[in-house]
Amino acid sequence: MNSLVLLTGTVVAYLAAYRLYGRYLGRKIFRLTSSNSMPAHDLCDGIDFIPSKKHIVLGHHFTTIAGLGPIVGPAIGIIWGWLPAFIWVLFGSIFMGAVHDFAAMAISARNQGRTIGDLTGTIISPATKLAFQVIIQFLLWIVVSIFAMIMGVLFQMYPEAVLPIVMQIPIALWLGRQLRRGKSDLLCSLIAVALMFAFVVLGLHLPIILPPILGSAVITWTLLLFVYVFVAATLPVDMLLQPRDYINSHQLLIVMALLTVGILIAHPAMTAPAINPAATAPGSDIPPLFPLLFITIACGAISGFHSLAASGTASKQVTQEQDILSIGYGGMLLEGVLATIALIAIAGGLGMGLDKGGVHFTGAAAFNAHYASWAAAQGLGQKIGAFVTGAANMMACFGLSREFGTALMAVFIVSFAGTTLDSATRIQRLTLQELCTNRHGKILRPLDNRFAATFVVVVLAALLTFVKPGAGGALILWPLFGALNQLLAALGLTVATVYLARKGRNYLVTMLPMLFMLLMTGWAMLNNLRRFVDNGDTILIILSLVIFGLTGWLLVGAISSLQRLRQRSDSCGPEVAFEQSPERPDGLK
Repeated sequence: MNSLVLLTGTVVAYLAAYRLYGRYLGRKIFRLTSSNSMPAHDLCDGIDFIPSKKHIVLGHHFTTIAGLGPIVGPAIGIIWGWLPAFIWVLFGSIFMGAVHDFAAMAISARNQGRTIGDLTGTIISPATKLAFQVIIQFLLWIVVSIFAMIMGVLFQMYPEAVLPIVMQIPIALWLGRQLRRGKSDLLCSLIAVALMFAFVVLGLHLPIILPPILGSAVITWTLLLFVYVFVAATLPVDMLLQPRDYINSHQLLIVMALLTVGILIAHPAMTAPAINPAATAPGSDIPPLFPLLFITIACGAISGFHSLAASGTASKQVTQEQDILSIGYGGMLLEGVLATIALIAIAGGLGMGLDKGGVHFTGAAAFNAHYASWAAAQGLGQKIGAFVTGAANMMACFGLSREFGTALMAVFIVSFAGTTLDSATRIQRLTLQELCTNRHGKILRPLDNRFAATFVVVVLAALLTFVKPGAGGALILWPLFGALNQLLAALGLTVATVYLARKGRNYLVTMLPMLFMLLMTGWAMLNNLRRFVDNGDTILIILSLVIFGLTGWLLVGAISSLQRLRQRSDSCGPEVAFEQSPERPDGLK
């Protein structure tokens, strides 16, 4: 398969999906209208609720949901062959991921910018709210802890990326100030991106290596990163977080454009196998494709973290409701394009040349050398290395040196790990405050103070990180993360399904992907539980059972809510039944 044909077909399919299915969802299902006032205006506080231009919110949201997922997921998922990975990315993002993100953002924006976890208590029942919020807190706890460690590892792996990443902070602060003063966002963002690339070049000549603490430089970096995320999560969103993500979105688009040019010029053949025969060979350590592919490739197709980003930060910045289509649905399709480019870099670009163990491999031999086994493809360096090498190979075909290409990819990867880290910290602060809100709508003290709430979030993440030598404490819980993240997506779709049913709309658009994700995640969690039992991992066994229990609690509540709604609608119609819901006497928008 020619990579250029694959990318062209993908872009055409996404454009068609946006114009047809996306607009159908916007007009017929969620009925977006410019007449609804947005929480960014109604609740504007200069901290979290700030009305912002559509393209700026899109840049912030896109970089928040992207992170490392669209790269790391395909870099592992391709071990079953590039074809199943590609099919999942293409159709998963159109009919599942984009619907999931769009629904979470739309429902939140219509209801005071509340997160999907908090809205569960209104849409389903107050009893289920606690179950969902506990799952969210547990997931975000792992995310903040593990990504602090990951960024520390990446800084150690790519010291040439440290200077440009650090300099993003003053550049973002400058950009945020200029935008608040009403300066041209196009001109200012071009200056910011130019400065960023200048520091990428400078970083090649000024790599930064910090001295180790307790024998590990990763600990040094992780401590500094926890200080940074505390500051980033408490500052007004348009001062640092939003402009930093906006710069990163430009950086991402430029990198995607460079890789697209590489595909146009080199159009490497997909030398990786379409279906990897090693995956089913006797004695292979590669696990079955079902259900693991749908857990491994998350952000490129559907990811539960996206509902938290959509309802946790983006919905609080949207200026008008109709912008949600391009930000929520369109943002996920852009991520699908990124995941497809990552697949091509690995399946085609890697075959243009791989040096491993003193041997130079090309073609299918390069893929086989890197993906000799499931164990060989694990580890952060291995996962990222396949993409970095393939991407540098494709950019080298039009004159960029492999040294610069590698540095550019390193900055790109570390930047997006950073956007996940600081956004996740802010989202956990907001969701923790919602969890600790009493029935009168008051946040319990001292968590009503954003500094105190953020301090709790950062300290808990740090305790998890440093409970194990080398800042790897979160790795204890990491085996739960993949299935838990996708379970969150299924539960987010569950909430959206009940919402649409109560509005009398076609809820099959969310119910069908919900059922699929519940099947895949339940299957994966059962497999994990069996493995934990075999290994005697008591902590993981207990946590898995707790998660199963909370999930069952929420699903039973959802089914009961739908049954009550059906009984009411038989007598008075769905719209009336919805507005008279006993869980929310004043009705949900």
